[in-house]
Amino acid sequence: MGRRVKPAGGFELSAWYFMRISGLVLVFLSLGHLFVTHILNNVENINYYFVASRWANPKTGVFWRLWDLTMINLAVLHGLNGLRQVLDEYVVGPGRRVIAHTLIWSAATLLIGIGTYAILLFQKDEKYLEEWKSKQTSPVVAQGSATPSGTVPVR
Repeated sequence: MGRRVKPAGGFELSAWYFMRISGLVLVFLSLGHLFVTHILNNVENINYYFVASRWANPKTGVFWRLWDLTMINLAVLHGLNGLRQVLDEYVVGPGRRVIAHTLIWSAATLLIGIGTYAILLFQKDEKYLEEWKSKQTSPVVAQGSATPSGTVPVR
């Protein structure tokens, strides 16, 4: 006879369902993220400019911010809930369990807060982007040729 895996009810049953649903959603969010950043775009082009342009786009910016926000929040909650379930098997004292749960959920709250703050309140730094664009469009000195100062550029 096998061991019963599904909890009988209460919070643990909700956590059990959450782990299965969030895991499935994370698979699709992560595969979509990998497809967009590593297949549709060249990895060498993924930088501040790429993210700032994507998040600030008036047509699709909200979609990409919500995608990234959902992915980071689900990943934190899924991972720390899994850690809680594993620690519950080894931390048996009620006082120690309270401390472990408090640390886990405090970390979850902090990480979700930082991620949400960064994604939702992100503002494009136009000055930085203009400087970056000018560096990208400036003529490149041919490799091995001397610069006006007489030094050879290193690549």
